Parts: sequence; C-alpha cells; structure tokens
Amino acid sequence: MFQTLTQNFTKIFDKIKSTGTLSEAQIDDAMRSVRIALLEADVALPVVKEFIDNVKAKAKGQDVIRSVSPAQMVIKIIHDEIVNLLALSEEESKLSLNTTPPANILVVGLQGSGKTTATAKLALKLKKQNKKILMVSLDTYRPSAQEQLEILAKNIGVDSLEIIKGQNPIEITNRAISDAKLSAYDVVIYDSAGRLHVDEEMIDEVDKVKKLTKPSETLLVIDSMIGQDAVTVAKTFDERLEITGVIVSRIDGDSRGGAALSVRYITGKPIKFLSSGENPEDFEEFDAKRIASRILNMGDVVSLVEKAADVIDQKEAAKTAEKIKKGKFDLDDYISQIRTIKKLGGISSIMGMIPGLSKFSDKINNSSINEKMFVHQEAIVSSMTKKERKNPAILNASRKNRIVSGSGTTIQQVNTLLKQFKQISTMMKKASRMDPTSLMRGGIGKLFS
Repeated sequence: MFQTLTQNFTKIFDKIKSTGTLSEAQIDDAMRSVRIALLEADVALPVVKEFIDNVKAKAKGQDVIRSVSPAQMVIKIIHDEIVNLLALSEEESKLSLNTTPPANILVVGLQGSGKTTATAKLALKLKKQNKKILMVSLDTYRPSAQEQLEILAKNIGVDSLEIIKGQNPIEITNRAISDAKLSAYDVVIYDSAGRLHVDEEMIDEVDKVKKLTKPSETLLVIDSMIGQDAVTVAKTFDERLEITGVIVSRIDGDSRGGAALSVRYITGKPIKFLSSGENPEDFEEFDAKRIASRILNMGDVVSLVEKAADVIDQKEAAKTAEKIKKGKFDLDDYISQIRTIKKLGGISSIMGMIPGLSKFSDKINNSSINEKMFVHQEAIVSSMTKKERKNPAILNASRKNRIVSGSGTTIQQVNTLLKQFKQISTMMKKASRMDPTSLMRGGIGKLFS
C-alpha cells in the first residue's frame, strides 16, 4: 500500500534535497509535483486541495526559507500534514469496548469488501487480549457465507453462533444476544450482509440490527482497491448508520492508498485497522504517524518489530541463529525463513517498513526474488530427501532431475534456489559480525543488484 505515492514522494524529495536553498518558485514547483502524486494515488480532490494549501502556507514561511536545511523542513511539514490528515485523537482511534459485557461490534460494508475475513481477523486480535469472543454471521443471502464464517472461527479457535437454516438476520441477532449473555462472552462481533452497491433494503436491515445490539463500535470495511468510490461508500454508510470507525481491507493489493487518505478526511471518522491478505495475522492497528513515515520512505520499524513478535517463534529463531553462527544453516532453515517472510507480509511489505528501502521495490518486482518464486522454492525443497536438504552440495544432475520431476519446476529454478541459498547463507554468516550499515552494503544490496 502507498507504494506509488512513496516512490513519487521519494523522487520529489530527492529533487528538493539537491538544492542548497529553496525559493518560493521551487516550493511551488514541488507542490505541483506533490499534487500530481496525490491525485495519481487516487486521493480525493477536496483532500488534495486542502493538503496542498496547508503545506504551501507553512513551507513559504520565513523560518523554512532561511533555515539551514530548507528541504528537510519541507519534508517535515509534509510529514506532519499527512499525520494531521489521517489522525484523530488517540482515544477515538482505539477500539472502544468500555461497556458492560458483552460488548457488541457491528461490521458493515459492501459485498466483496472483505467483511467476513476482517471479522475473523478482529476476533483473533481480541482473543489474543484474552477476550471470550462470539462471531455471528447475519449474511443469509450470499451462498455459504455463514459456513465461511464458521470455518474461519474454527481456524482461529473462537466460537461462532450455531447456524439454523431459515432464520432471517433479525432472528439470528435476537438469538445471538440471548446466547451471548448466557455464555458470558466478552465480545460479540456481528458480520452483517452486504450488497454489490448501497441500497435501502441493506441499510434498513443493518439499522434494525444496530438498534437491537446497540454496538459500542460500528466498523465500516472499505476495500482499498475501489479508489475514489471509497469516499462515496463511506459517506453513505456514515450518514445512515453513524459508523464509529473504518477498516481498510486488501491494502496489499493497492499500491496507491488514496482511499485511506480520503475516507478519514471526508467522514471525520478514524481508520482503526488495516487488513491485508487472507492470513488471520495480517491485521494491524492504524497509527497515523507510522503510516506517514511509510509513505515518506522513513520506514516503520516499530510495526515490523510488533508484527515479528506476533509471528516468529522465539525458540526456533534462537536455534536458527545458533546454527548460522556454527555455519550449519541448511535448506530446511532457508524454507523456514521464507515462511516467516510470508507471514510478515512478504518482502515488499517488510522493505516498506525499513527506512530507505522502498527504493528497492522496483528491483524486487523485476528480479527473480518474489512471492511466486517462494512457492516454487518450497515445492523444490519438499521434493528433496532429508540428506539433500542438509547438504545441498551433493545435488548432482540425476538428483536435480528427480527433484524437478517431483516439484513440477525446472532445472533453472533449482539452480536459482541453490544460488540464492548460497548467497543468503553467506550473508547470514556475515550478519552476525556486521553492523547494520555494512550488512546493507554487503548483503541486501547485492541480492537486488
């Protein structure tokens, strides 16, 4: 998410950094470029206009023009304005569960926006906070929608309301209210039915559910990939249902991110969560300062560390580190690291959180190192014997042909895996002795050169 915006901003900042001082004309030129970058990222025009007016007024102040580093001052102003654009008070941005249990959360949105997946991800997040959760599907229209929620609930280890065929959403809601009280649930999450577009029937039904449940949160799920339409959808839902916050879904599929920047401004309601992919862990609390840093290629190491703490098995990590030090890193370990990278959202996601590394994103996309390659490499390693995984040096032509046949890949892909394994093994051995700057220069940089 925001990849297009980040790349355009990086170019703009590189240009203004190359000048020792900044004239008003240069600031005007930079603001024109920023305006184009925002519009290309699908940010709504009213949002762009106010953003540019605010930045321009501050950037032309005498303190900036005469400062030791005017370019850095302008970058800081843009950063602060992005934060202002995205942020409400910390209190409003947090999920509100301050009510007599059970706290009810109503999830609303269009069909196909990712509501059901977002419901499960939110349930898992609350489960990790030691909450007893009940998930309730009110979608009696979409085929197998209730069964989908039931399967997701089992996968993450939380309860879902029993499916009784023939009940309408209001009957299901009344049953859920009763069951939740009897079973002492802390939180009940209602996954409402959607339509392909906003219509009166859908809104009226959700409104009735809301009056019955009196939710502490009414969360609108917006698909980031619908671009400018996100503003219209958000505005309509808010006017009719008084939403309390937004979940932006499928952020991994949208390189522009304009929907997120626009929705908060237009509705005045906070973005509370970002959802990506189908993995239940791919769900993070929205933090305006961190997002602003990502957009401006300043990274978001805090989010990366938090995400890593969630998905990485510390005991396994310690074992791997010890093996690396002893030079015993093998192909099983290599695949284990690949799986960890996938859990963290993939290489592009990780690099977007590390300061200054988003400039490598194009090289990643154009190189052989990508998510599809990881799938092939897992298949290749799975087709090897235990002995071959421990000692890849024994892989001769006949062994490689057997592996190719078993994995449905090619000799070239097997050789690429072995080459990259060797590069990464070498890099990891150096990592234990290098400072981060040396690692970047001698390790990651070489992988994408």
